[in-house]
Amino acid sequence: MQESGGAAVARLYELVRRARLAKNARELAFLLVNDTLQLLPYRQSVFWRADAGIDSLSGVLQPEANAPYAQWVTRLCRHVAAQPPADGRLASDDLPSDLAAGWAEWWPAHALVLPMGGSGETEQSLLVLLGERPWSDMDVALAREWTQAWWHAFAALRRPRGVGAVGGWFSRLGNATSEGAKRPVWWRRASVRWLAASLLVAACPVRLTVLAPGELVPAHPAVVRAPLDGVIAHFQVQPNDSVAKGQVLFGFDEMLIQGRLDVARKALATIETEYRQSSQQALGDARAKSQLVLLTGKIDEKRAEVEYLDGQLARARVLAPQGGTVLFDDPSEWIGKPVTVGERILRIAEPDDVEIEAWLPLADAIALQPGAQVKLYLNATPLEPITARVRYFAHDAVQRPEGGYAYRLRATLDGPTAHRVGLKGAAKLYAGWVPLSYWALRRPLATARATLGL
Repeated sequence: MQESGGAAVARLYELVRRARLAKNARELAFLLVNDTLQLLPYRQSVFWRADAGIDSLSGVLQPEANAPYAQWVTRLCRHVAAQPPADGRLASDDLPSDLAAGWAEWWPAHALVLPMGGSGETEQSLLVLLGERPWSDMDVALAREWTQAWWHAFAALRRPRGVGAVGGWFSRLGNATSEGAKRPVWWRRASVRWLAASLLVAACPVRLTVLAPGELVPAHPAVVRAPLDGVIAHFQVQPNDSVAKGQVLFGFDEMLIQGRLDVARKALATIETEYRQSSQQALGDARAKSQLVLLTGKIDEKRAEVEYLDGQLARARVLAPQGGTVLFDDPSEWIGKPVTVGERILRIAEPDDVEIEAWLPLADAIALQPGAQVKLYLNATPLEPITARVRYFAHDAVQRPEGGYAYRLRATLDGPTAHRVGLKGAAKLYAGWVPLSYWALRRPLATARATLGL
């Protein structure tokens, strides 16, 4: 007998452990009506709830509420819940005649009724076990201990969590009142506090910032352009060389200009010789005198051509307009290349005359005023940002080499920097203060508006 009782207690503990590990109410209900068989022998079990009717039946996946059996069981459970038997044992003789008439058709001879839940009408629940033999006192004690532990696990899963469990709060209101518990006022509820905290965080002001590609560029460079049409013959400087004002930078091919200049000088000498001869003949020949005016015009024309070619020859050697660092590409790409007047060849920038240039994409265009803060994080030194202030922000977007359109932005450095011109990185642009919710939803809202046309 002790071995039998000890084995039953062990099975009871195992069922209680499985009830604690259940993940939801459906799993618990299945455990109650089916796995209670490991504790007590029975042929059929019913789990009934006052607020939901027949919740579960042993061996049935989903009870049919409109079936005659389900309707009869519902009426019987309501009657028993109002007047439960003292020892839990129930027979057909304990029921009214209209309910006792269906006992022999639906149920075996002996039933064990185990009330569960609170005292409120909507809280009452019953577990009915049906068997062929009478229920012993040991069976009743084990069943009651098991149902009490099961209901504790069931109530814990149904306990309301957060705002979404409004039904659970109302269903437990009567029980809380009967036990003397007082619900907190609305502003002390956890859901209200979480909502208020979320709104407060969403309204926190933050700086509106965007990222854009940026680099260090010369602020006021001297642009050296081709002074004439021709072919570059040689360079006297290399990229990043330091030059002084008036130093030779590069030269054009002078052979063509020199040839044209020699031809023009010979033509000028020939016309001057003809002019002298005509001047001597004009002393005795009136017709030769009339040719002097025509020859004078030709002399002026050839003289102007010689002066123009002399100037071209002088400009074939390009000099530095100011001192600084020479900025251009590989000289070998220019040598032998024909250029036209005004084509940019190189730039000369002073070493300390540096500023930030950034290209702001159209999707990230925000309101930036002159003087707005800019930080440039260079790829070479990402932990040492260079600070600057916006000098100007272009009104028109231009097409970039990579194919997109962007706005040009220039920013003046707050102080000198040791970094050289040409280093690239990411520029962080700072606008005004906005709520955190706007900062987080600005891009999604813009995308949704462009997609949906709102």
